[in-house]
Amino acid sequence: MPEHYLYVLSVNGLLLLISIIFNYFPPKKINRFYGYRTHKSMLNQDIWDSANRVFNKTLISYALASFIVALLLAYLNPEMMTSWVPMALLFFTVIVCIYKTEQEIKQHFDDEGKRK
Repeated sequence: MPEHYLYVLSVNGLLLLISIIFNYFPPKKINRFYGYRTHKSMLNQDIWDSANRVFNKTLISYALASFIVALLLAYLNPEMMTSWVPMALLFFTVIVCIYKTEQEIKQHFDDEGKRK
């Protein structure tokens, strides 16, 4: 297997695998080790469940899109894929998922953690 495909699999493929694991095994209780952990998401169980549901749903869709784009780019321009592009796609995916999750929390919960 050419190294540019291996790089895409090890970066974007790993993110997709993690998103699938999170989707099928979401964290049940608030903890400091597994799940979408921010100060606001850990205020109460209701926010925790909502934030993890939104993050997992968003992560799986963006990770899949990132993986497909990275594979397509690896096919079209293999030299480009041995540089920073797969990592940039991963970074973009994670930032977008965090942003969307925080927007969802802000939309449905107040600063004290109560539903609006």
